[in-house]
Amino acid sequence: MHNYRQLKVWQRSLAFALRVYREAAEHFPADERFGLTSQICRAAGSIPMNIAEGSGNSSNKEFCRYLDMAKRSGEL
Repeated sequence: MHNYRQLKVWQRSLAFALRVYREAAEHFPADERFGLTSQICRAAGSIPMNIAEGSGNSSNKEFCRYLDMAKRSGEL
């Protein structure tokens, strides 16, 4: 089991998600609030959530699977 709060990757991904939320709220048009903006925010938020969820698994193999899901959430 890993303590996700101490992982640099989780700390940086949380900061990234918060920045995406702020930037999306400021710069995207209001008519995209429930479309593109929502999708981008959900993808950014899923990165730290997958890391945190995976850290609760007892095996490293499962943790790596969640890290891979987090990585794919951030890919274009």
